[in-house]
Amino acid sequence: MLELAILGLLKERHMHGYQLKKRLADTLGGFWQVSYGSLYPALKRLQREEAVEMIFPREQVGRRKNVYRITEKGEALFAELLERAGQEASEDSGFQVRFAFFQYLKPETRIRLLERRRSFLESRWATLKESVQRLKEGIDGYTLSLMNHEVSRAEDDIRWLDELIQAEQRQVQVEPVRPRPRRSARLAQRERA
Repeated sequence: MLELAILGLLKERHMHGYQLKKRLADTLGGFWQVSYGSLYPALKRLQREEAVEMIFPREQVGRRKNVYRITEKGEALFAELLERAGQEASEDSGFQVRFAFFQYLKPETRIRLLERRRSFLESRWATLKESVQRLKEGIDGYTLSLMNHEVSRAEDDIRWLDELIQAEQRQVQVEPVRPRPRRSARLAQRERA
């Protein structure tokens, strides 16, 4: 997930490590914290894979900082990681990191990932609901309250996802199919001649 987040932020602009950490905290900090101890090894891995490269802007040559930018290979890797709908797409942090970069996905892909997340949450909701019913009598009030809170959170998230899916589906239906430009009859006659 860290590689996805780094590449997504570098798509926006070139940054050095401190800026990346700050933007990660600003963008994803509510649900995901990144330390320098994980950021720099991830940047080194991405460099070895030729997904990012270091550049040195002229204004910073005297005080050289490692400024990173995404490469063509990085763009391809970013697209692959973002569209991957495996197990991590259902996990909370995996979904949230992907969601932060949904703008780079096609509407159909966004719908597919949102539906996968909804399916995951519906399964979680059903399991929680069943556990509350089964354990209701044998657990203390605090545990029961926590379990009910989790059920409510899952219900809220499912409603939110339903709204997002409906909005995406409306967008797909509204987007006009662009007709291919027609060649003029005169141009077609010249080509035949």
